[in-house]
Amino acid sequence: MIIGTGIDVVDVDRFMETLDRTPRLREKLFTEAERELPAASLAARFAAKEAIAKSLGAPGNLRWHDVTVHRTVGGPPRIDASGTVAARAAELGVRTWHITISHDAGIASAMVIAEG
Repeated sequence: MIIGTGIDVVDVDRFMETLDRTPRLREKLFTEAERELPAASLAARFAAKEAIAKSLGAPGNLRWHDVTVHRTVGGPPRIDASGTVAARAAELGVRTWHITISHDAGIASAMVIAEG
């Protein structure tokens, strides 16, 4: 059963300009494993985190560091949820995440399905 879906789109250049203007924002939004990714990948991770929050009903108490989006060789990205994100997912009965990320022509996007 589908618990929730989320989608988000990010303009890569605009997102990177924001990170450049506010250097601590990179530390706030991304886990250590994510911070050194290239610009398009960072924007895609941000879109993924937004899409994950939307799939959970977008409660205001989710912490950015409570989710990491990992690359996998030859497969879809993998979501590691902890803390506030894992708690909300458990509350809703989420057992499986489906995620797709893309970036092309200066746009990064992500779609998430939370399945119970």
